[in-house]
Amino acid sequence: MRIPLPRPRSLAGQLFAMQVVLVAAIVAGCAVFAYVTDRAQAEETARRQSTATATAVAASPSVPAALRSPNPTALLQPYAESVRKRTGVAFVVIMSPDGTRWSHPEAGEIGRTYQGHTEQALQGRTFSETHMGVLGRSVRTIAPVYEDGKVVALVSSGITIEKISEQVREQVTALLGMAGAALALGGAGTYVINARLRRHTHGMNATQLSRMHDYHEAALHAVSEGLVMLDGQRRIALINDGARELLGLDAEVVGRSAADLGLPVSLTSALLASEPRVDELHLTAERVLVVNTRPVVGGERRGTVATLRDRTELQALSGELTSERGFTQALRSQAHEAANRLHTVVSLIELGRVEEAVGFATAELELAQALTDRVVDAVGEPVLAALLLGKAAQANERGVELVLSEDSRIDDGLLPPEIPSRDLVTILGNLIDNAVEATSGTPHARVAVTARTCDGELFLRVRDTGPGIEPGDRDAVFDRGWSTHGPARGLGLALVRQATTRASGTVTLTDTPEGGAEFTVRLPLSPPGAPAPRAEPTTQPEPRESAPDAEVST
Repeated sequence: MRIPLPRPRSLAGQLFAMQVVLVAAIVAGCAVFAYVTDRAQAEETARRQSTATATAVAASPSVPAALRSPNPTALLQPYAESVRKRTGVAFVVIMSPDGTRWSHPEAGEIGRTYQGHTEQALQGRTFSETHMGVLGRSVRTIAPVYEDGKVVALVSSGITIEKISEQVREQVTALLGMAGAALALGGAGTYVINARLRRHTHGMNATQLSRMHDYHEAALHAVSEGLVMLDGQRRIALINDGARELLGLDAEVVGRSAADLGLPVSLTSALLASEPRVDELHLTAERVLVVNTRPVVGGERRGTVATLRDRTELQALSGELTSERGFTQALRSQAHEAANRLHTVVSLIELGRVEEAVGFATAELELAQALTDRVVDAVGEPVLAALLLGKAAQANERGVELVLSEDSRIDDGLLPPEIPSRDLVTILGNLIDNAVEATSGTPHARVAVTARTCDGELFLRVRDTGPGIEPGDRDAVFDRGWSTHGPARGLGLALVRQATTRASGTVTLTDTPEGGAEFTVRLPLSPPGAPAPRAEPTTQPEPRESAPDAEVST
């Protein structure tokens, strides 16, 4: 039968066991050290106490006076016992130079020979020793008694080792009690800390945490979407490769405040917001990002998790799709108008007015052909030509006259790959749409478009006869969300600036003499430092902003 192996302890359990052992080892070591130290200090204290007692008795004048009496014991025994009880020593023995005791705590030992060494005391020196005596092993001090410069007696005072050990045991008992309390307190504190650690690690051991970290790192860098995590102080705590690429940040961004990253104001506000944000569109210098944020809460705000999705290509395709839908609606409307005109021609023929029918049909054909010929002749770039034809039809449906200036000229193949057709559609299409929308419903609604290449750059200008832009709104007109037509609008001009910046160009806003708005875009036709391509010479000078355009209606 296969015996299941025990599951490895969690990281918190391992740390708890290690900390308990460590605390126990520290407390035990401190207890042993304290015991040895206390024992040595107790013996030293006993030696000092016995030395003080022996020297005090030896210096007392009562001892030489008692020695001159017929019975020294009768005087010295009560005196020695009184001193012993007052000082707390184990014995005070007064003896003759030959070691015969005149006093002793045990009366039966009086008159017997002292057990110990007296040679140094007979030579006039006070010394201490540890020796086995009648009361047991003791720490004792022997001091000489002088009279007339001679050693006439010796005094021995000591404390037994048993008494010293008893004192040490009392101290060690108290020490062990304190050590036990310290161990219990340390163990309780360690348990509380590790219980919290267990909650944070979800009971996983070190191997599981390491494996989860590896999976986390692999998943973090594998996803193409951007992931940004902010801590409670709104600093970057974690960011993956996708987010660094989408936001244009370097690898040293971790730890920096989100407000100091140099991101657009709207995007920074979304990252710093305390409430969740869902599928918000934000523009950087080169990208359209979909941002979702959600705060991380656990009793208090701990940070924010933000996801970023690149919608640049999708936004461009969406713009193209919108243009295609507009073209379709324009064609449907033109088909409806063509049917009306055809019915008119047929009715004229039925009424026998053939010449009027031929004239009516010929005029319509000439107008439509003139429109196509003008655009195709001036704009050789097929994408721009198709865009202008479609926008002209849309403008006509909304009662707006769209005109192309006489000096417009863009030959096919002149635009470099650095300016993709998609960006041109974004720039010119949004500018025309905004102009048409601004002039729609106004008297003599008119939008003038200029598109040409000259002096190594692509020059695009859209001028309208609408109400214009207020001076206070000039700085905000290119921001995402700015619009005079209600909420959920205001993305077109922001996309224009983004596409222009991506092509290293410029876009400016001025007023027209008629009071409308005029947007001018200049895009370099070659990268910085490269020779500029030669444009077709034109005999028309660049129109001034204040000069009227020579234009042909489209």
